[in-house]
Amino acid sequence: MEKKHQVHNLIILDESGSMGSIKEFIISGFNELVQTIHGIEQQYPEQEHFISFVTFNGMGQKVVHFREPAARLGKIDGSKYQPNSMTPLYDAMGDSINRLKQELEKESDYNVLVTILTDGEENASKEYNGDAIKKLVEEMKLSGWTFTYIGTDHDIEKFAANISITNVMYFKKDLRGVNDMFEKERHARAMYSNKIRNKENTDNDFYEPDEPKKS
Repeated sequence: MEKKHQVHNLIILDESGSMGSIKEFIISGFNELVQTIHGIEQQYPEQEHFISFVTFNGMGQKVVHFREPAARLGKIDGSKYQPNSMTPLYDAMGDSINRLKQELEKESDYNVLVTILTDGEENASKEYNGDAIKKLVEEMKLSGWTFTYIGTDHDIEKFAANISITNVMYFKKDLRGVNDMFEKERHARAMYSNKIRNKENTDNDFYEPDEPKKS
């Protein structure tokens, strides 16, 4: 039996207190994303998708899944996603990226897609700083990892650029904004798997630019 091409989906979701105002929208959008990942795996049977899902705030990190088959990815609810406290983004990125890096050391045929979703800049990390995260991101990009940064309520392009992430998407912090964001994310994720199938560059223009508005 031919070995399938592994696709590792690492999702790092902000669970800090400021996400509370869009908690229900995030839960709904994430649950639709779950269905998208399941559907992509069926659409691309030559790919084997794995999920690593981590949420974080100043009270710590919650590893909901780590390198588990995507089929085990389930929906979240208000008991599993409870925004609170600060935003130690660098620690969440450093810990999860390094852990997955170590897990994949003996693997060869795989892609990694890292998705960061946050509404605020780093403000509480203790183990990692911006320079360390930038070096880590650059190192993993050389190994073919793709990084995406989805944000609101801060200068997302500047912040992402400071840690060498160029695939960025801004969203408005309301129901329509969150829904639009997840719709674009789902489309981009499907295109990512299609690029893998066609052996295309997976890192360029991950999120298609918005169409210009007609006057």
